[in-house]
Amino acid sequence: MGVPAMAADSLSERAAMMRESLQKSQTITDSVVSILGSFDHRLSALETAMRPTQIRTHSIRKAHDNIDKSLKAAEIVLAQFDLSRQAETKILKGPHEDLKIYLEAIDQLRRNIDFFGSNKGFKSSDGVINHANSLLTKAISKLEEEFKQLLSSYSKPVEPERLFDGLPNSLRPSSESPGQGDGGGAKNHSHNHSENQNSEPAVYTPPTLVPPRVLLLLRDLAVQMVQAGHQQQLLKSYRDVRSSVLEESLRKLGVEKLSKEDVQKMQWEVLEAKIGNWIHFMRIAVKLLFAGERNVCDQLFVFKGFDSLSDQCFAEVTTSSVSVLLSFGEAIARSKRSPEKLFVLLDMYEIMRELHSEIDSIFKGKACSEIRESALSLTKRLAQTAQETFGDFEEAVEKDATKTAVLDGTVHPLTSYVINYVKFLFDYQSTLRQLFQEFESGDESGSQLASVTMRIMQALQTNLDGKSKQYKDAALTHLFLMNNIHYMVRSVRRSEAKDLLGDDWVQRHRRIVQQHANQYKRNAWGKLLQCLSVQGLTSSGGGSTVGGDGGNSSGVSRAMVKDRFKIFNAQFEELHQKQSQWTVPDTELRESLRLAVAEVLLPAYRSFVKRFGPLVENGKNPQKYIRFSAEDLERMLGEFFEGKNVNEPKR
Repeated sequence: MGVPAMAADSLSERAAMMRESLQKSQTITDSVVSILGSFDHRLSALETAMRPTQIRTHSIRKAHDNIDKSLKAAEIVLAQFDLSRQAETKILKGPHEDLKIYLEAIDQLRRNIDFFGSNKGFKSSDGVINHANSLLTKAISKLEEEFKQLLSSYSKPVEPERLFDGLPNSLRPSSESPGQGDGGGAKNHSHNHSENQNSEPAVYTPPTLVPPRVLLLLRDLAVQMVQAGHQQQLLKSYRDVRSSVLEESLRKLGVEKLSKEDVQKMQWEVLEAKIGNWIHFMRIAVKLLFAGERNVCDQLFVFKGFDSLSDQCFAEVTTSSVSVLLSFGEAIARSKRSPEKLFVLLDMYEIMRELHSEIDSIFKGKACSEIRESALSLTKRLAQTAQETFGDFEEAVEKDATKTAVLDGTVHPLTSYVINYVKFLFDYQSTLRQLFQEFESGDESGSQLASVTMRIMQALQTNLDGKSKQYKDAALTHLFLMNNIHYMVRSVRRSEAKDLLGDDWVQRHRRIVQQHANQYKRNAWGKLLQCLSVQGLTSSGGGSTVGGDGGNSSGVSRAMVKDRFKIFNAQFEELHQKQSQWTVPDTELRESLRLAVAEVLLPAYRSFVKRFGPLVENGKNPQKYIRFSAEDLERMLGEFFEGKNVNEPKR
């Protein structure tokens, strides 16, 4: 029976050694000693039970089993406290010493808390758990500091050049104007937009905002913070660092905070340039900067049960920057409407539609819903303002009351403005159709565009008819209308408007041009051609007459012929002086009009001179009456419609 007694003695010695060892540990409190004390009581009870007079063989075996179990449990507890002591030592040194070991120590603390929490039979285990929890709180606090410091160290504003490197070649700014984007406003953007449509899909490469190796470390820190229930502190640390970096990146790019009042005070040329830049900035911000930030959030905040954490963090980081960009667009959309703003409104509408799907995918989730709604609201506002501006333009054309006099009958500035406006609209056909689909019947958007274009053309004609009445000379009235309607027809024939307005429109207006040309000839040359007619030349008695010399001028008064030549000379010189100052700017139309006049005038003049010239040539000073040869008239006709200044010397 001596063996059991020896085993009991051995157990007492081992328990005492364990208790002594634990008491020497820095991390063990009175509660730790009391936990192991419970094992000592068990051993004493076993020792008493194993007295030789009271023990049977199976009781001895059972006692041995209980002793082994108690020893093993005690050894496990000792091991847990030993690990706790090691974890505390590493945590006190801080995460800068060795982040990997520091994170392992935190994991060990959690396992110890779980161990004692699941073994409530140990006396005073609550004290151990409280101590470990206190230590864990300090460890997480240090982790938060490390997370913010590490993120700050590797979060720098993105230089514009790095962002430009992520753009397709066609959209990269020229070297002489860094940071200015497309710069020149609507025209450049429209060109780039159509260029992108006709080429391979543009590839955008978002920049790497945080190095991958650093992102892995940050993610490990973030996991510990979330497990400790510190996700709000984690979000705040990330937002504080990254939102300011994002805003500074946009400032370096050239983005300005401009209010509605700032926009209203700007000169149009300055504002147009800023709108062109804004279009470029929107593309860079969404496709590169925000896309890069989304990548960081998605890689950093990957936690089971916290799927919305990435969305929430991304929303908080980007809200301020998105607001700066969208508020400028809103200010433009709500500013006073004017015809020249239509194209920049269409440009802005185009870029918002182009970015729509990416905004939806980048700003996904419930947390970003307000940002998505703001972007969609701006798109609709731009569409509405553009459509209203389009309607304003049609009305403005018809009611234009500018008193700008076109003294030479050339193309009026309003005509060239409206036609260029309409031609420019055809760069936006798909966009305009989209507008009509949003506000009208979608199936008829193409015919609606044609209808609106025809109404604008008709409004222009109506206005030109009114302006033509300013002329006192009926011939100049028709020359003015001929010039302007011809300009409309020629411009339509050379543009995409021809397909929209159709051949019928072109042919109908070509006939109108011809009608005005005929009216011009009738009003300008009718009186002069009457001078070359036989009517009224026959003598009714008195004065010299010529007869019997071939019969061509028989009975014609020489005095009447002289008067006719004098009247013709005076009228032609007056026409030459006046109509040399008039202008027919189109070369082809100018030559055809001269030819049409010459085809009537020159044969009539030759015939008149041949028939009645001898009456004058046989008298005194014939050159006084027959001052021009047919060749002289033809040469002088070549000087008509050149728009010569009235002060220029006569040829």
